[in-house]
Amino acid sequence: MICSRCGKDLTANETGLSRKLINRGTKEFFCLQCLSADFKVSVDSLIRMIDDFRRAGCTLFL
Repeated sequence: MICSRCGKDLTANETGLSRKLINRGTKEFFCLQCLSADFKVSVDSLIRMIDDFRRAGCTLFL
């Protein structure tokens, strides 16, 4: 998959976070940099979110 805004190749974590933050059924996926700009948080904060969701057992981040 590629970022819907900048065209960067996405990781599984980036697609999972797009689904978690936007909508599980979304057809548009974004890289961490684009998500951080949209949600006005740092990339480091998004990485911590991914780790927290994974520890909580979220199946989007297995």
